Amino acid sequence: MRSRPRDDNSGGGAVAVTDAAIDKIKQMIMSGELAPGDRLPKEADLAERLGLSRNSLREAVRALALINVLDVRQGDGTYVTSLQPHLLLEAMSFVVDFHRDDTVLQFLEVRRILEPAATAKAALNMPDEEVKELRAILDALPRDPSVEELVANDLLFHRRIAAASGNPVLCSLIDSLSGPTTRARVWRGLTQEGALDDTREQHVMICDAIAARSPEVARAWATVHVAGVEEWLRRAL
Repeated sequence: MRSRPRDDNSGGGAVAVTDAAIDKIKQMIMSGELAPGDRLPKEADLAERLGLSRNSLREAVRALALINVLDVRQGDGTYVTSLQPHLLLEAMSFVVDFHRDDTVLQFLEVRRILEPAATAKAALNMPDEEVKELRAILDALPRDPSVEELVANDLLFHRRIAAASGNPVLCSLIDSLSGPTTRARVWRGLTQEGALDDTREQHVMICDAIAARSPEVARAWATVHVAGVEEWLRRAL
């Protein structure tokens, strides 16, 4: 008679059992046995098949649901999500929110690497209609905006550009890095003279370069734009 799998509830043992359960479900997805959108077998059947206790399986499912690999639907079952980059990288956004002030510069350094690349790709890929919409975003900013309005407009502007890069992973990475740097933008807007005019000018130059289909010019202006925030913050900290 086959013995029933048993949980080890003592400290690290419980964690190890859950990790093993997570790894087994992960292997089912990576092997193609479970595809995006597939429903997992019933809990009792899957636990038996994987040699796990039902408690361990539940803990593994909870953990994978937290990082958007699985979707638990009450009364319907558990499904593999679409596994799209924007879903999987949401977990990184959550972790990034716990940054300390002295690590903001590190996030800005990463943005300075990624955002110009996305902007250059957008200059090649963004449809003409979306270029018009990008310019409309800039035109929608009031003549004398509050810092909050400026930051919201800036975020929308850069999200549209990142999306137009045509690379969902790159877009999701940039979006996940926007949280910690938003505070830096607010500080800059509150304390640095000329920050608003500089931001407006740089946004217009980026938009013009995208409209002209000049990827290297677009890359250069995006670098100047992010580096300006970074340089100010280095002096302020």
